[in-house]
Amino acid sequence: MTTSGYEPRTYRTRMARSGLTGFRVAVKETDLWVLAARDFSLEVREVVIQERQQLEAYIAGHPGFLISLVPWPADPFAPPVVREMIEAAAAVGVGPMAAVAGALAARVGRHLAPLSPEVIVENGGDIFLTITGPATVALFAGKSPLSHRVGLKLDPALSPLGVCTSSGTVGHSLSFGRADAACVLAKNTALADAAATALGNRIQGSDSIAPALEWIAGVPEILGALVVVGEKLGAWGRVELAPLA
Repeated sequence: MTTSGYEPRTYRTRMARSGLTGFRVAVKETDLWVLAARDFSLEVREVVIQERQQLEAYIAGHPGFLISLVPWPADPFAPPVVREMIEAAAAVGVGPMAAVAGALAARVGRHLAPLSPEVIVENGGDIFLTITGPATVALFAGKSPLSHRVGLKLDPALSPLGVCTSSGTVGHSLSFGRADAACVLAKNTALADAAATALGNRIQGSDSIAPALEWIAGVPEILGALVVVGEKLGAWGRVELAPLA
């Protein structure tokens, strides 16, 4: 819900995995690409509608939630998706909507997990996945020469896993930084999403990479992170890089 209009997501043509079926589900601003054992479009649409209804109802009663750029106070009476966003964003000092794409992807993914041995849910560059074998995620970093040239190799032992990316040069999502890509890995996909935003906000140039990674290394539950600025790349934690053709 941080985007306006539809931006063609051509990178989805690269998303495939042997034995899985890919399908798209779009409800208002939520635009998902899902890989699973079969086409679960009806089930996914139902989950997205239910989650969005709860989120939209909360925003209607708390308009500031939509535009806040600082953590939102804990609310034990909020719907589960909202509480998940609040907690994730508070952990890294950003507004709750910074976690919306990751939270929705994860809630869809967790719903499908009992129905499919492997599930991958992509929501505007934010990914929830549960896998039984190794996988590689290509890094999209806009006009950087490293874009689609570097991949993240993911160990299935880490799943379920969130892999989320923020950019100050690509897309419509709000960022106060200049990173071509700020990517974060965490078990909690909402946290990975919020943390990617917070990490990207700290990047004003290539000299910001090291201190930004030092900061995120101190955030509990973050497994790894990667930052790309032009030709420069920095990584920390459980990040295994792989060259892509």
